[in-house]
Amino acid sequence: MLASGTWLPDAKPVADFHLLDSQGRPFTRAALLGHPTLVYFGFTHCPDECPDTLAALARVRKQALLPGLQVLFVTVDPERDTPAVLAGYLRHFDPSFLGITGDPAEIRRFAAGLGIAVARINLPGGGYDFDHTMAILLFNSGAREVGVFTPPFDARQLAQSLRGVAPELRPAA
Repeated sequence: MLASGTWLPDAKPVADFHLLDSQGRPFTRAALLGHPTLVYFGFTHCPDECPDTLAALARVRKQALLPGLQVLFVTVDPERDTPAVLAGYLRHFDPSFLGITGDPAEIRRFAAGLGIAVARINLPGGGYDFDHTMAILLFNSGAREVGVFTPPFDARQLAQSLRGVAPELRPAA
């Protein structure tokens, strides 16, 4: 059903969560309702994979021509990625992208519920980095997970996939 990625035969409900958007406002599962959403977990200090993926998602959003499509970037590094930091970072890719941060335990719970693994890696000298699952999740307009895309991400194929499943992304009547 998808030109790239995996379509889930049974849409998975997304558990409720309580985080903050890049404007500092509460962001919960309810904010996903009514919009097909691509969700990516990453962090602003990521040297390459995260910015490359966000650049691809900006191209996908333009090419997919899918009304209401939103892109949600969930930080795995809430200590550094405040709402203001996320807002400034995401503006470089696409001003419509939504950044999400908040309580570290709540982010870990949200990620784990979606099958996203996150591990903090302490570096010599006191710094740190993150290893995390490199996947783009697709939620339908009913806030249910319906697809997963894994690297390498080809923006053209991903956009084509989204156009092909557009009718399936609307909420059930």
